[in-house]
Amino acid sequence: MTSEITNVALAGVRQREISIEIPQETLRRYRLTLDQVAGIVRMGSIDLPAGRIKTDAGEVLIRTTERRDDKAELEDVTVVAQPDGTRVALGDLANIVDGFAETDETAYYDGKPAVMINVFRVGEQKPLEVAAAVKEYAEKVKGNLPPGVHAATWLDTSELYAGRMNLLRENALQGLVLVIIVIGLFLEIRLAFWVTLGIPVSFLGSAIFLGPADVSINMLSLFAFILALGSVVDDAINIGEAVSRYKAEGKSTKDAAILGVREVAVPVTFAIGTIMLAYVPMLFMPGIPGKFFYQIPVVVLGVLFISLLESLFILPAHLAHSKESKGRALRWIDRQQGKLAAGLEWLIARTYVPFIRRATRFRYVTFCAALAVLILAFGLYAGGRVKRSFMPEIESDFVEFEARLPYGTAVERSEDLEHAMVVALEEVLAQSGGRERNVRGIFSMVGVPDQQDLFSEGGAHLVRVFLYMTPIDRRTVRAADLARLWREKLEDYPGIDKVKLRWQTGPDAGDALDVQLSHPELDVLQTAARDLAGRLKQFKGVKDIDDGFTDGKPQLDLTLAPEARAAGITAVDLATTLRAAFFGAEAMRMQKGRDEVRVYVRLPQDERRSEHALDALIVRTPGLPGMGSTEMPLGAVARVERGKSYTAITRVDGRRAVDVTADVDQAVGNPGDIMKELQDTVLPALVAEYPQLTWSVGGEQKEEAEIMGKLMRGFAMAIGAIYVLLCIVFRSYFQPIAVLIAIPFGIVGAMLGHLVMGYSFNLMSWMGVVALAGVAINDSLVYVDAINRRRAQGVSARRAAIDAGSIRARPIILTAVTSFIGLAPMILETEMQARFLIPMTISLGFGIIVSTMVTLVVVPCFYLILADIADGFRWWRTKSSRVLGRL
Repeated sequence: MTSEITNVALAGVRQREISIEIPQETLRRYRLTLDQVAGIVRMGSIDLPAGRIKTDAGEVLIRTTERRDDKAELEDVTVVAQPDGTRVALGDLANIVDGFAETDETAYYDGKPAVMINVFRVGEQKPLEVAAAVKEYAEKVKGNLPPGVHAATWLDTSELYAGRMNLLRENALQGLVLVIIVIGLFLEIRLAFWVTLGIPVSFLGSAIFLGPADVSINMLSLFAFILALGSVVDDAINIGEAVSRYKAEGKSTKDAAILGVREVAVPVTFAIGTIMLAYVPMLFMPGIPGKFFYQIPVVVLGVLFISLLESLFILPAHLAHSKESKGRALRWIDRQQGKLAAGLEWLIARTYVPFIRRATRFRYVTFCAALAVLILAFGLYAGGRVKRSFMPEIESDFVEFEARLPYGTAVERSEDLEHAMVVALEEVLAQSGGRERNVRGIFSMVGVPDQQDLFSEGGAHLVRVFLYMTPIDRRTVRAADLARLWREKLEDYPGIDKVKLRWQTGPDAGDALDVQLSHPELDVLQTAARDLAGRLKQFKGVKDIDDGFTDGKPQLDLTLAPEARAAGITAVDLATTLRAAFFGAEAMRMQKGRDEVRVYVRLPQDERRSEHALDALIVRTPGLPGMGSTEMPLGAVARVERGKSYTAITRVDGRRAVDVTADVDQAVGNPGDIMKELQDTVLPALVAEYPQLTWSVGGEQKEEAEIMGKLMRGFAMAIGAIYVLLCIVFRSYFQPIAVLIAIPFGIVGAMLGHLVMGYSFNLMSWMGVVALAGVAINDSLVYVDAINRRRAQGVSARRAAIDAGSIRARPIILTAVTSFIGLAPMILETEMQARFLIPMTISLGFGIIVSTMVTLVVVPCFYLILADIADGFRWWRTKSSRVLGRL
């Protein structure tokens, strides 16, 4: 092949095998056993070094080379040598088949027998280069294939990768352009230039952290850059605004840069520090989602760290040496920008400042009104008005229908089911816009286990059909709708034990509902599991219910009879005779190219296809001292009992356990609500009915509880660490509370954003909330710091709050707008592949808008309430001291 193709796996390919088939009558005629023939073949095919001879001329090696590597050579092996010199060769006794191992596994592509060649990317290889190499090689070999053999590309995930990367690049570019436009509209042109220059500097500088953290440029890391896009200029805007204000007051550019940095360096540093702290919990998320999302905080933390260094040390140096515009075009731009900036200042002075005067005057009413909105929003979430789920449902280009028949089902019946499944799919496609618009290929397999599931087992009972659909913008039917219609077509098919449909992409956390039951008695456990499965059917939207018990294949258990022991037959003799007859006695292994080919000696297939063949089997005795070997029918050698083989045995703390699982149609029911009702009512009733029964939650609900628990604990620790940082900044235990008040209101914004945009609140949404915690308090920290600075100049608390609002409103609004506008293209993205990431941007974007409104209105009011409380304490202490002094 080519250097780009290094890891290839085959599916649906049978192993090469040579089968030496000898009828039982022939064995009896020559008084042979299958094991003896296997030993003769093994001894007749040998390649063994025998040492060396040291001669005067040199060293000569000795080797016995009697290998039998093909059918003709094996046929020539002598099995029986007569005293008269005649011999019986293996070819005279046996039918030698040089073919493939007997298996129930078959595969079809578009109705024709097929094999699948899976090509994987390894190490530093690039997906698009590997895919291109595969396609080039496939085109090259098509002309050399035998007649009737065709090659087709199936499931090219590089197309999905390329589409997602292009989607994110476009959103990142759009967000960057919008951020630059907003900055350019409201900041002086030179300041806007140096602020926006910090974006590529921060992005490129963060690369020094990606390599050591084992983060590549992929879908999630690109998304992380989009998340950081708005916040990366927050510190630069605050510093640039402070410098511009001092320049407007008549300071030189150098003095203005020094004074501006000195004024906001501490709050800006701690503000960026709080954002970084908020992302830290994502580094320690458990499970499969944690492995995926680990890259997001690594990228954001790196970008923010470089951005902070750039804004504190590089940006002021540029601003200090910035000169006045001399060109006519630049002066015109300055004038237009000045008009917009003046318009914003006018809007702040004429609308916001009067409003904040009234709000701070009636601060208790304002705060209570905001608190009522907060309670209402959380009530909407708790009441289910905001849809909830664990992971977002993202439609894939790939639909898999897995159906299981009872264990032991004949492969012919499974192939009939496979044909019925494909026919049903074709009917659904015909009703949904046709095959040409919707299908790139249909691949089906019988008996092949799921290679992505370590615990999956194959067998003739297992049928899997895969549909590879056209891109979502081309097809006429959604994968979810097609899966539902496909299921309905096969609901009445007789004999199907279990079904499972997969049409989503993204991390798989397990079944939507999974309850593990345990009981010391197997019969009671089985009854309880079936009872629970029956109760699950009463919930709307619950489907694909599995009680966890699967009858195994019919099994014949043979034990040695006393008569056989008297004849000298041992359990080993019985076992090896049975195994050689039905499975085969391994004679040897040979290497043919890359393949290791095994040679088995066994009975012909027609003597192994019925239970009568077992009854007719003859067991040869080894012979006692002084006596020759004799033959005995199996019925005289062994006692046969019928039973069932175990498919799986699960034990928890020494007790038998079983998982009752089900899936949920989230358009009809909510897995979390159903599980809560199970835990509150159904499972306690089940335990009361079946004493000693214990249960635990597994699957998606367990994964959700673990991940959300770890995320919320990390979130709480981050809030605690942020509080400690704020205490250090303000040297107060109360003022940080005024800053942190923005966080719950930011969560309200996230919930309202999901309600407005029609998205369910899921794990990605909560990750956005965690990230929001740092961003939400960024502006409120700077605001409270500005209030403290005014109070340090001897101004009253209310006057300081109003003045700080008029000073900081412009940079606060700009940072909020740039943060939201950088996320806006992703929030408004309509591509299905972006739906996995959109909930996080909704939480962050809408949370920033609401938290900014809270910062400008509620934070100063709450600050003054805290100041009132502090004044009350001081008055009480003074009053108490006076009273105590009189006493």
